[in-house]
Amino acid sequence: MTDSTTDGGTARPSLADRLLQPAGPRRTLALSNFVDALGSGMFMSSSALYFTRVVHLPMSQVAFGLFAGAMVGLGAGVLGGTIADRWGARETQLRVMVSGTVFMGCYLLVDTFWSYLLVSILIGVVFAADKSSKAPLIRGFAGDDPAGFRAYLRASTNLAVALGAVAAGVAIQFDTAPAYLALVLGRALSFAGCALVLLRLPHLAPVPAPALNGRWEALRDRPYLVATVLNCLMSLHFAVPTFLLPLWIVDHTQAPRWLVSGVLILNTVIVVTLQVATGRNVDTTEAAGRRMRWAGVAVAAGLLLMLAAEKPSPWISAALLLTAVAVYTLGELWHSAAAMEYSFGLAASHAQGQYSGVFGLGGGVAEALAPVLLGSLALGLGRPGWYLLGAMFLITGLIAGPLIAWTVRHAPQRSAGHTPPG
Repeated sequence: MTDSTTDGGTARPSLADRLLQPAGPRRTLALSNFVDALGSGMFMSSSALYFTRVVHLPMSQVAFGLFAGAMVGLGAGVLGGTIADRWGARETQLRVMVSGTVFMGCYLLVDTFWSYLLVSILIGVVFAADKSSKAPLIRGFAGDDPAGFRAYLRASTNLAVALGAVAAGVAIQFDTAPAYLALVLGRALSFAGCALVLLRLPHLAPVPAPALNGRWEALRDRPYLVATVLNCLMSLHFAVPTFLLPLWIVDHTQAPRWLVSGVLILNTVIVVTLQVATGRNVDTTEAAGRRMRWAGVAVAAGLLLMLAAEKPSPWISAALLLTAVAVYTLGELWHSAAAMEYSFGLAASHAQGQYSGVFGLGGGVAEALAPVLLGSLALGLGRPGWYLLGAMFLITGLIAGPLIAWTVRHAPQRSAGHTPPG
């Protein structure tokens, strides 16, 4: 029998503990999150093709359905998080996953715009409620290293999404109706699989709410709302590698077109590899403020390097773009670590789901506005637009820490019901 202790008698963590999480609730939660994200990667990469090539809807109707689902989901996230806070996050998550299984399966039956729109709205509610109802579980089972556990979840989520996208790429290569139907079915099965894993998670008792706190306290919490708005502004950059950069490479640089895939792969590899390291020790609002400052500088520098790739020869342009993505991705990592700490560290422990739903409002608005804003500035205005974008991210990163710290100091009502950050 192999001894699992060191010479000094100290228990040595197993390979599974090092690569995964220690056996128990954290490993179970991480596994359920991975299964959910795997299906998400499959669906995100292929949904537009399924609706246009199999259901035969025009792209304008597909875009409107996705937009409608996202907008309805903004409010549903706050409501879903509140339900999780009051009646149990595990039970709420289970119901969300079962609903996701059923509604995603309904996509296999849509054959008109109106049926597609209805199912898209229901799916939008599921997506939003999934995030906000999961937040109390993450907070409750994070253990002694919440920042490290959140970073681990984000890294594993990115890996799962990438693997799901690879599976979608295989199906897209076949370009047949059964292949696209299999991807939609795979997403439905990932919801079901996530629910099955969650059954192994112990019940997490809701944190009692202090008396006289009011029903929608997250919407009245000024420091949290300030953090939400600032995170919304910074989150606009998430559309850079997926929306802005592919168009920039193909239409405005001489770099080879295969670099569109190359930069996305580089971005994913850096995120998966460094997410845990960059998220470690970001467990106070002060540390989050420093990361936001670094993020603003790195994202702005990455944009300037992308702009510099406009006129050089193909291989110099390619080198500049790869360097730009590496610098930008560091900013993405620092921003993600800061955002996670603001989302959890500034929230009241008894209302983590509701607070996460409010924080998700900012992310949802950014996701909806990013293509229009980035496209009109960088691609519409050209060089001045790139400078404006870089300045916006730089200023947002620089002011986030001091501004949030100031609002916390001048919000005495936060003393009741809030866990002191850090």
